[in-house]
Amino acid sequence: MEPPADFGQAGHGAWTDGPLVLGAPWEIEERLVRTAAGLAAITGAHLICAFVDPASYLTEWEPAGFLDATSLDPVRNMEAEFPASQLLAGLEGFLGPPGGSWSFRVLNGEVAQALGRLAESTDAAALIVGGQRPGRIARMSRLLEGSVSVSLTRLQARPVLIIPHLGP
Repeated sequence: MEPPADFGQAGHGAWTDGPLVLGAPWEIEERLVRTAAGLAAITGAHLICAFVDPASYLTEWEPAGFLDATSLDPVRNMEAEFPASQLLAGLEGFLGPPGGSWSFRVLNGEVAQALGRLAESTDAAALIVGGQRPGRIARMSRLLEGSVSVSLTRLQARPVLIIPHLGP
């Protein structure tokens, strides 16, 4: 019988003590939230649930090299307050009120880039997003806008955890 493996040095220095960033879609899934919260609890990390305002995509059209903090500190957008407040209420239903273990952020810009900037600014340990949804409408959306999970795996040096979508 072999002795158990010694993982004491495995990944040493590769995993930061930063928070976990959950890319929270408009139609939030309980499984996605609970998986992210469970991982945050196991690792002792703060969970940042981030919603990217879909009406703010034009933020990304700034000239190359010009980057202000708009996606990290967005201007108040009355149109985005409804989906953001609905999403926050849903998250509170799963996680309780925001506080020490988790927080909620509304970002502007293209989804993968905005999540990446948040992860960079908070020195996040990892990003967590939902997997691709099935169906024609979801496929058309990916064709037009691209896949957030695929974009993140191409843009990020930090780990990206993709939670598969199970529902129809």
